[in-house]
Amino acid sequence: MGTFGGPSSSVPGPSVKIVNKHRTTIGEGDTPTSDLPDCFFGDCFIQHAFTWQDGVITDLGALPGVNSSAPNWINDSGVIVGVSENGLIDLLVGGPEINAVVWKDGRIVNLGTLGGNQSFGFSINNRGQAVGVALNAIPDPFSLFGLGTQTRAFLWQNGVMQDLGTLGGPDAEPQNVNTRGQVCGNSYTNSIPNSTTGIPTLDPFLWERGRMLDLGTLGGTIGASFYLNDRGQVVGTSNLAGDLTFHPFLWSEGVLTDLGTLGGNTGQPNWLNDNGAVIGRADLPGNQIHHGFLWSNGIMTDLGTVGTDPCSVANTINSKGQIVGSSTTCQSCLHAFIWEDGGPMVDLNTLVHSDSGLQLISAADISDRGEITGDAVLPNGDTRAFLLIPDGDCDDDCENRIAASRNNTVPAQNPAVMRQNSKPPADGVNQFRNQLMRRYHIPGQRPVLSD
Repeated sequence: MGTFGGPSSSVPGPSVKIVNKHRTTIGEGDTPTSDLPDCFFGDCFIQHAFTWQDGVITDLGALPGVNSSAPNWINDSGVIVGVSENGLIDLLVGGPEINAVVWKDGRIVNLGTLGGNQSFGFSINNRGQAVGVALNAIPDPFSLFGLGTQTRAFLWQNGVMQDLGTLGGPDAEPQNVNTRGQVCGNSYTNSIPNSTTGIPTLDPFLWERGRMLDLGTLGGTIGASFYLNDRGQVVGTSNLAGDLTFHPFLWSEGVLTDLGTLGGNTGQPNWLNDNGAVIGRADLPGNQIHHGFLWSNGIMTDLGTVGTDPCSVANTINSKGQIVGSSTTCQSCLHAFIWEDGGPMVDLNTLVHSDSGLQLISAADISDRGEITGDAVLPNGDTRAFLLIPDGDCDDDCENRIAASRNNTVPAQNPAVMRQNSKPPADGVNQFRNQLMRRYHIPGQRPVLSD
């Protein structure tokens, strides 16, 4: 999908809506202007949010000044929520201030904050309700994103930002809002740090019509919701008793279900569709590698990997049960994949023309019509956002390439790759901070590796 004259472009994700029903796709592209020393998105160039439709890329701009911006979600009306630098410096952290914004009808709207220095827009539904986090001015040693003051979940609608409150502690943050206006997220339940994690108890919540419901945990002191479907089902992770391991969970109609793992200690969901099918990644026995999984009707299926890649992660599943994600080294992405019809996994690089010069490394979103968005790399290492559009039925050559990809053997466990049980007990909060740092550089925090 190109750039704005700089070296790279990419799409947001996973666990975000990148392409809507009109095939309007969002991403962010570099300009030629240097961003040193702030490096908003890692490669130290000013970047702007964009839309891409029918071959036309549109620069959405940023707040006034020489600022970077990035989108996080697009609804079916083409309204986009995301973030932009505002040209000011946050003296608490020593870097640029970032504000939640909405792009609508060719305009960018600054959603502001709750009295603090920063805010971030995460999700928007088809009713135009947006959610995100906003800081207030109250000092907070346990600030969820490490930004110095209390982090609060907000709902923005009709030009008004509403603080959704907490479960009793100082901080809360949302993940997404569904078409019914329900919001899932996470909140401290008190201000007392636990001996096992060093932070207050954190529980997932479901907010609806002014009421925040505590969804509980699987026995530990940290639980984190990741995504909410239109049926009001919530997926996330929770520490088990003792806070040494964590499992994915599904909350549905008041029942919290431990989805288990693929034989190892930890797992993490990324998405669920409206049929209640959950996808993500989970450890295998030995906790040295993880694979993408599909959980449906009480059964967890190992999606495998591409060829001899040791690890994989499933990012999104559509209403037809098609799953996309990345086959990885366990630390970096190698091959974007699609998994459907009972598998096995197919390398998306085998289904596109080889003259593109791109290596598709991660698929972030798949629409119900089968359009796939994600990130690719050029031979020189620059990244590019891509959109794949289904092009009719497979011919014989296409079928042969699928068969060749599926006939690759799934690798044995590789003891040399990153150990998944090396994560600290406070992994839930680290996931929030890592999620934010993958999108925007926070001064004073080290970069995050992610597959």
